Amino acid sequence: MKQVSADSRSDPAASMNKPVFYTSAALLVLVVGASALLPDTASALFSRIQAGIVANASWYYVLVVAIIIVSCIALALSRFGDIKLGPDHAQPAYPLVSWFAMLFAAGMGIGLMFFGVAEPVMHFLDPPHGSGGTVAAAQEAMKLTFFHWGLHAWATYVIVALILAYFGFRQGLPLTLRSALYPLIGERVYGPIGSAVDVFAILSTTFGVATSLGFGVEQINSGLNYLFGIPKSTAIQVTLIILTTALATVSVAMGLDRGIKRLSEINIILAVTLLIGILILGPTVHLLQMFMQNSGDYLADIVAKTFNLYAYEPTDWIGGWTIFYWGWWISWAPFVGLFIARISKGRTLREFVFGALLGPTLFTLLWMTVFGNSAIELILGQGVDELAAAVRQDESVALFRFLEHFPFARLLSLLAIAMVVVFFVTSADSGAMVLNMLSSNGRDDTPVLRRVFWMAMIGLSALVLMLAGGLSALQTAAIATALPFSLAILAAIWGFVKALAVDHAKRQTLLMPPIGPGTGATPTDWKARLRNQLNFPAPGEVEQFMHQTVTPAMQEVADELRSHNLVVQVVSNIQDHSLSLQVLHGDEVDFQYQVVKRQHAIPPAAIANTSDTQQSYHRAEVHLNEGSQDYDIMGWTREQVILDIVEHYEKHLHFLHLIR
Repeated sequence: MKQVSADSRSDPAASMNKPVFYTSAALLVLVVGASALLPDTASALFSRIQAGIVANASWYYVLVVAIIIVSCIALALSRFGDIKLGPDHAQPAYPLVSWFAMLFAAGMGIGLMFFGVAEPVMHFLDPPHGSGGTVAAAQEAMKLTFFHWGLHAWATYVIVALILAYFGFRQGLPLTLRSALYPLIGERVYGPIGSAVDVFAILSTTFGVATSLGFGVEQINSGLNYLFGIPKSTAIQVTLIILTTALATVSVAMGLDRGIKRLSEINIILAVTLLIGILILGPTVHLLQMFMQNSGDYLADIVAKTFNLYAYEPTDWIGGWTIFYWGWWISWAPFVGLFIARISKGRTLREFVFGALLGPTLFTLLWMTVFGNSAIELILGQGVDELAAAVRQDESVALFRFLEHFPFARLLSLLAIAMVVVFFVTSADSGAMVLNMLSSNGRDDTPVLRRVFWMAMIGLSALVLMLAGGLSALQTAAIATALPFSLAILAAIWGFVKALAVDHAKRQTLLMPPIGPGTGATPTDWKARLRNQLNFPAPGEVEQFMHQTVTPAMQEVADELRSHNLVVQVVSNIQDHSLSLQVLHGDEVDFQYQVVKRQHAIPPAAIANTSDTQQSYHRAEVHLNEGSQDYDIMGWTREQVILDIVEHYEKHLHFLHLIR
């Protein structure tokens, strides 16, 4: 696989991928404009599309999600699990808490607030089969809720994020969906096929985020109506979309670290506060017991429910619930996947899958238990029938009608509204950042105006589609755009597995230890080896070594390789203080041996042997295509450097032999 660096595009303003940007923008304007001009026709069309998908493609959605979850678990447990999403020396860009907060806020925020009470109660009152309002219906309601919001949802995000992070950070390809197809179609990812994949990803992301924003504004409106008597109306919801989109625009203009990261950390603090508050104020021990039993029931039925299409007992229920969710998760996958990939550089494949799959899933299932079981207990155990009636009439008010049965109800409701607003803003600005990256060859350091444009498109899409057909139109848009994108996901999984097999073969060739100073030399060379280990060079010493020893060694090897008609170049990079010997192999993987001057803190035990002012030292470290090999060649002779280069090149040739 050829290494193509996104960083080669040095001008942020010129990073726009014009075919992707203009095509996706035109299609969005076309759909949104048609919906605005012909709302009745658009609403009828959306209804027909959703009915057709449910009738003819529900089996396909179920199959796609099943393949995704099996792929995630299999890859994490496979021999590929210790491969890093980035160079071998890469470290996680964000601490675990910040990483978890950002991926959770982007992946589930508004949905948990909207459906945490509403969905369990609705399944309890109207199950797909059997009588509602019973103990059996309560247990089945939690199984179904766990099924919709558990591993399947997060696996859909994780597989896309995993693929993007691998190709973006380890293979040096642009951080966009097209890069995942590189093992299958090669350089053609930069042509029409790759552009089509990114365009579908943009459409899918826009309508997926717009669906969440639709749920968000309905719930904010319901909360304001409940607390302050502000009427529930289309005009109020339009105003809310405009105001919250404006807030999200400010956040997206601030960037990832100042805007999205801080809002996500606020989100997780508020979510944990509300969760603990309901857990303490409710039947705490009983809720913990139900969480354990719900989890066991969910795991026991997971295979049967994964493939259950109610084929022997047909029902319209599956289209309004499971198929909608699977389409929603798939339509959100490019958005959440690309966002999670962007913040996950440096984690191993196994760490990433288990961290992004199990952590958020456990939190989500605990949330659903605390809110869902508490609401069902109020209805089933305490006879609070007005809560059931309120949920039947308007699910957006479910959370607030639920909270009124707890102490400090008004305070809890205000906290809930604040959470919905912050989740709304976080989802919207994360979505705008992803759309910007998809249309800018994977870069996010683009002009602010371009990010603002995508934020406006998200808000406008949500606004117009709500006017055209309400939440049903938004749901249909999410399900419909997921259909073509799911094909790209399946192709990307296949390409990803092929790339991992190649990566693993390359790693196998690097198992032999590197040559060291003194190998095959005289017995007195052990003293030189000790001197090298106990020496802590200044930057000038390393630069002198690279100039006087490494450069001639690389030139000598390059001359010999050129005599065999190979294309070889020796490159000096002043910015990252490196020297590189590159052997270009055409359509096969190129070879690179790089020596990089890297700064390190002096070990505490060695400080006594250095000057009081010296706090750091430098090493001449060897890097290959996969990243740092974590050994220092400072002090080696020219002959030893040549032997090290030749040994790595021999391993590279053996690697090419293995994958041919």
